[in-house]
Parts: sequence; structure tokens; C-alpha cells
Amino acid sequence: MATLVRYNNFPTLFDQAFARDFNRFFGRPVIARYQNVNSNVPAVNVKEDETAFHLELAAPGLKKEDVKVNVENNRLTIAYKHEEQTDETTEKFTRKEFGYTAFERSFRLPKNVNADQIQAAYTDGILKIDLPKVEVKDEKTVKEIAIA
Repeated sequence: MATLVRYNNFPTLFDQAFARDFNRFFGRPVIARYQNVNSNVPAVNVKEDETAFHLELAAPGLKKEDVKVNVENNRLTIAYKHEEQTDETTEKFTRKEFGYTAFERSFRLPKNVNADQIQAAYTDGILKIDLPKVEVKDEKTVKEIAIA
């Protein structure tokens, strides 16, 4: 599977001479290669035991209504989408602010995961997903066909 990489096309002189000052002025890196591009995507711990795979996603402060977990074409997808809007009107001005936060993580499931029995729970800022295992039948079994 190919990895998509976003490249920064600023000239090298700009990178070296001005990036540090811009970063200090704005309080955060403005050039992608000086920061983790996926910094808003939570980390996921994956554990395996004899009966299941266990995923733990650290996502404190999220509302569980905004988190979607689904399985499609043997791929587990965890997505979060939250929109926030604030309106303030006074005699002299109207202020309207809005924010948008989203992330998505996908995992290709092994053949021995029972997708019908997947369970998820969100407690104390941790999204826990249990992926139970099933015994995979060997598809390479030889079966003799009788000729009539």
C-alpha cells in the first residue's frame, strides 16, 4: 500500500531563515515538516490475547455521540466529527465563531476476527474496542469429487 506524503514547496532559504521566527511569533509550527501533521489523531494501543484483539484509543473530552465505529469490507474505521458554533449579538456588533474537529483511523482486520461480535465502550476518555477471534477454516482443504 502506498503512503501519501504532503510536501512543502517553500524554498530552502525560507525554511532555514524564517521558519523559526514564524513559529515563535505564531506559537506553533507553520511548516508541515517541522510538526507532526497528524497531531490531532489520537494514539491507539493494540493488544492481543488468545480470544480477542483489544484496541484502546485515548480520546479524552470527546462526546461518545460524535464517535462512529464501523466495519466495512473487512476494515474497522473509527471516526470523530464535532462542530461547534457560538453566536453573540449586541447593539453594536454581531460575533459568530465556529470550530470543527475531526479525525479518522482505519485498520484492516485479520481474517480471524468475528466482525459480528465487535463491541465498543467509551469510559473515562478511553474508547475500548474488543474484536473477538474465531477459528478460521483452512481454505486449502482437498476434497475429492466423485465422477458419475
